[in-house]
Amino acid sequence: MANELTLSNLSPAQPRKNRKRVGRGPGSGNGRYSGRGIKGQKSRSGSHMMRAGFEGGQMPIYMRVPKLRGNTSKDAMPVGPFRTYQQPVNVRDLEQFDNGTDVTLELLKQHGLITRTSVDVKILGDGELTKKLTVSAHAASGSARVKIEAAGGSIALLREPKVKKKAVRKVKPVAADVDDAPEVEAVAEVQAATPETEEAGN
Repeated sequence: MANELTLSNLSPAQPRKNRKRVGRGPGSGNGRYSGRGIKGQKSRSGSHMMRAGFEGGQMPIYMRVPKLRGNTSKDAMPVGPFRTYQQPVNVRDLEQFDNGTDVTLELLKQHGLITRTSVDVKILGDGELTKKLTVSAHAASGSARVKIEAAGGSIALLREPKVKKKAVRKVKPVAADVDDAPEVEAVAEVQAATPETEEAGN
């Protein structure tokens, strides 16, 4: 049979591809240095098996970042005096509640408006509000407060806002007026003349 499969006509499903034999000199067709260039770390064996994040021996980024100080440190966020994040809730999101509802943090989380009650919540003024609500939050913008109170509701802050201290400037002493200059000169003349008169009297 013409289509009979025998060892003489057996062939692979895909043609065999010869592997790249490196390090056999310029006559191999792969160049003098087998495509690795001249010297350096990447020309050595095993150089392409470096771990992820390896930066040639210098301090890698995953070891440099934790050393940063301030509110970028994970230990400082989002608790303590370095609190840098607040969960925003706009007044348009409060429109879904009924009139007279006491909107608390637990109710906001129940409706999916916030993810955690342990992080501060700030009410923002984007959108419109027509319901009379009593909103409890850690902070609120000026426009949000106006819209909530205009709808007949009120807002209770769970944390008192920080009062910024005004910088006290030291007032420099004002120089003497020009009109007082003659009087100052006259007093100076009298003081200068006093010792001479005392010597004359003696």
